[in-house]
Amino acid sequence: MALVPTTETDGAVFTEVDMGSSDSGPTIRATVIQASTIFYDTPATLVKAERLLAEAASFGSQLVVFPEAFVGGYPHGSNFGVTIGNRTLKGKEDFRKYHAAAISVPGPEVDRLAAMAGKYKVFLVMGVIERYGYTLYCTVLFFDNQGCYLGKHRKLMPTGLERIIWGFGDGSNIPVFDTPIGKIGAAICWENKMPLLRTAMYAKGIEIYCAPTADSRDVWQASMTHIALEGGCFVLSANQFCRRKDYPAPPEYVFSGTDEEELTPESVVCAGGSVIISPSGAVLAGPNYDGEALITADLDLGEITRAKFGFDVVGHYARPEVLSLIVRDDPAIPVSFTSDGSQK
Repeated sequence: MALVPTTETDGAVFTEVDMGSSDSGPTIRATVIQASTIFYDTPATLVKAERLLAEAASFGSQLVVFPEAFVGGYPHGSNFGVTIGNRTLKGKEDFRKYHAAAISVPGPEVDRLAAMAGKYKVFLVMGVIERYGYTLYCTVLFFDNQGCYLGKHRKLMPTGLERIIWGFGDGSNIPVFDTPIGKIGAAICWENKMPLLRTAMYAKGIEIYCAPTADSRDVWQASMTHIALEGGCFVLSANQFCRRKDYPAPPEYVFSGTDEEELTPESVVCAGGSVIISPSGAVLAGPNYDGEALITADLDLGEITRAKFGFDVVGHYARPEVLSLIVRDDPAIPVSFTSDGSQK
């Protein structure tokens, strides 16, 4: 397995692993995008997304995975003016602007993303902030290479202060899509640490496990390697690479817990670390901490069968008479009406 020398294209690093000429199984080319949102500017972010998607497609990528909250933005450093028992006026206005930058699903932005996937003939996995009424969700959208919207996954468990701005997903949106390039699903950031969620996805046969994230710590790599080994699947983790200049200047946007005077426009606030890992635990591409990047590898799907021969967590290595899992996958609806909804 040879590493093809890294090249630069329009400032983005392109790293590819050559899996060789093995005919043991189909091979697909996948790219994870490491790039920053244009915060509070969803139309501009969609323009950037299309540019990056076109670039990945020009390298022959069949699957492209974007970071957590790429459309809508991940609010690094913001506390939305919240202390226990109080929300400031500025924090409320910050949430109004964040809500305005989110997208409805379905909606015109979803249609545009679907059109991009069809135009460039790629399967697209996109992290977004979904607006449903006045509640926001951290969501991943899935599109096929014909331009069809397949469905979504809402983050089951927001982490820490994320819980003040995002709602919770439920068991009805933990999909794994059976596509011509493999069975694709996603878990977002720290919900990847939830062993029962992972087990549910393994039971659905996931082969290409997408892990959009906002965690750029070195230790994240250990989690991604473990999931690849545990699930016998490819893991594609996409994170943003953000500098202070990618967010509005103070006082409009303030990074809490830091001295804004110590932050320069070039200060890194999220260092990336996007990576692609094989079912054997081998790092195929990345992690990259250098800047915005397109990180690409060829995935030999025969590796999945070879890995499962030794360990199939929901197959020959399971002990259901001792340990089992029940997944409640009906939609959790807070209000339901017994009538058909027609006006009398």
